[in-house]
Amino acid sequence: MIYEPREDSDLLQKWVKKLVTGKVLDMGTGSGIQALTALKNTKDVLAVDINPESVEYVKKKGVHAIQSNLFSNVPESFDWIIFNPPYLPEDLEEPEDSKLATTGGVEGNEILINFLQQAKAHLNTNGKILIVISSLTGETEEIFTGYTWKCLETQELFFEELSVYELIAF
Repeated sequence: MIYEPREDSDLLQKWVKKLVTGKVLDMGTGSGIQALTALKNTKDVLAVDINPESVEYVKKKGVHAIQSNLFSNVPESFDWIIFNPPYLPEDLEEPEDSKLATTGGVEGNEILINFLQQAKAHLNTNGKILIVISSLTGETEEIFTGYTWKCLETQELFFEELSVYELIAF
């Protein structure tokens, strides 16, 4: 299953259009919406996803893409790392194929925590992370340890609040 763009994707895409240039990594590319948007500002975009179906899908759209579990197959560093992480707490009723795109772990933030721990090593000097987070994930700002951050925008939906953050490692 490929994650289809929704409100979170649209909100993040707005900021990708405004900010992202240079060497870019689209982590968890899904449908490739962020990679394709970044390609309008730069030609140096790498899209990665754990799901081989997503990787093949974005390759067919002309995006350089590889399969990777977070940074496992990504040795280089970037000016921008874009991430729309799976952020929902585990739902035992959810089918396995959709869990890959939506579930961030038992609590919903485990993938995000792993990402943040690894991402520092993949940022160029002055590199930044652009990430969207849901209120369903819990108190996410508490896990931004090691980063300075600012909330760029928050969008209220009927069942959650989405926020786009810019993070800089220190």
